[in-house]
Amino acid sequence: MSHIIKNEYGFCQDGKVYINAFLSFPQREIGFVRNTEQEALDYFVNRFELAKTKVIQLASEINDVQNKGSYLTKVVQMKAYLADFDGLGDFEPLFKQLDSLEVFLRDLIQNNQIKNLEIKRALIEDAKLVASQEDVLKATEDLMDLKLKWVKTGPVDKKYQDSLSESFQEVLDNFFLRRRSYFEDKNKQIDEKIALLQGFIDSVHQLRKAEDLDDSIIKVKELQKEWKNVIGLPPKKQSMLWKNFKKANDMFFEKYNRVKGIEYKPRVDPRIQELTMMTGELELKLHDQPNMASTADLAKAYLVKWKEIATQIKSMDRQMAERFRNACDKIFEMNYLLRVISYRHPALNEKPRIEQLKIMINQMDYMTKKERGELDDFIAQAELDRQMEEKPTISKINTQKRKISMKELLLAGFKSELDTLLNA
Repeated sequence: MSHIIKNEYGFCQDGKVYINAFLSFPQREIGFVRNTEQEALDYFVNRFELAKTKVIQLASEINDVQNKGSYLTKVVQMKAYLADFDGLGDFEPLFKQLDSLEVFLRDLIQNNQIKNLEIKRALIEDAKLVASQEDVLKATEDLMDLKLKWVKTGPVDKKYQDSLSESFQEVLDNFFLRRRSYFEDKNKQIDEKIALLQGFIDSVHQLRKAEDLDDSIIKVKELQKEWKNVIGLPPKKQSMLWKNFKKANDMFFEKYNRVKGIEYKPRVDPRIQELTMMTGELELKLHDQPNMASTADLAKAYLVKWKEIATQIKSMDRQMAERFRNACDKIFEMNYLLRVISYRHPALNEKPRIEQLKIMINQMDYMTKKERGELDDFIAQAELDRQMEEKPTISKINTQKRKISMKELLLAGFKSELDTLLNA
């Protein structure tokens, strides 16, 4: 008769280790005896603790995570793992705990699927309403928001999944067919308007060559009136055509005035004159270092005034606007620099110019390097957070780049002036 050494959960026989039958699992071989039977039993009893730890860890994770439903597969896999696990111990409480977790998760998933089904059905109805809007651009934006919500909504019962997805996609497909037709019609209208305006330009050129300029000027003025009625073109195309039309008109009236002996004095918009005066005044005051604080206050007031006037002017000179913006930026940066320096050098303006420049160069160089380092750190963090495409991030980066660029420009000016003085 074979010699048997056993414990509560298994036994050793003929050099092999067996686990007792439990639940629906039959008795089976789980290993062999290396040294003594008792050592073999102790080894597999200790090994059971590994299975127990894994179950406890899984239960803890499920309790802590928000998306619990994603753990159902892990619970099922853990049950399969335990069924084939080579160890000796009380497996029944572990399977009972896993069964309880599986029931809990399946109920949770079922409830979530019911909620998701309600949400997705509501999203389909919302999409139908949005897709029927007349404003195609607004509808496109709203539909993209709904599509994002659809993607973020969890799964539904498989028997509903395909029909729901097809219904939602059908709404999107029908809308984008309408959207494509809308833009095809709009592009056709734009092409027709472009051809019409180009015809006006060609007509003015032809009228300039006509013998009866008195009759031609009446027709040119009529074309000018008609031009104002043609709207709805892309801004860049509208601007380009307007420049060509204006050039054709200027050429026509230049010839008309020459033939008629009329001395023409071009009218200067008083608002443009005022903006030019403001820009020139700030550019001059930029060099008035002792009064930079009051100049900065003036620049702030002029910024408000500039915006008020600029909104009344249809075609703003970009070069003039950039000159004004640069003058303001330089004044603000210069005022900030002098304010920082004043804490250590309250009598800066009384020092020799060479000493002033050295102090300003050191402080401006420090501030420029500091701000560039901060900007590099901000960009690196924004890339990590995937925020580089967001408008607030882009705006902040562009603003900081402009400030740093203006500091570097002033710094280069200080250094150039210092070199001139030292080499004089």
